[in-house]
Amino acid sequence: MAMAAPEFYKDVVTWVNWVIFWVTLAIEVVAFVHCLTQRADAFPAIGTLSKAAWVGLIFGTTLLALVLSLGSLGLLSLIAAGVAAVYLLDVRPALRDVTDGRGPW
Repeated sequence: MAMAAPEFYKDVVTWVNWVIFWVTLAIEVVAFVHCLTQRADAFPAIGTLSKAAWVGLIFGTTLLALVLSLGSLGLLSLIAAGVAAVYLLDVRPALRDVTDGRGPW
């Protein structure tokens, strides 16, 4: 009688989901804190949403992902990570250029 390989794939999937969840949560928190610390008058200068809108989007999607996903990797967690990534990869560099005075504004 041959022995079957141990079924540990469920444990691996669980751990990978937890790692992805915590990494996305860290990205969302970094985006939220960065958005809170920026000047409100810099947002209209780059032609994006207002500071209040970005704070609301990041906070709202992160809160919904935490409450409704209950620590697992769900669709809302990925949406929240997407909102935070758009802020960090698109809005943050433009804000840095505006506040440093090196941008074309």
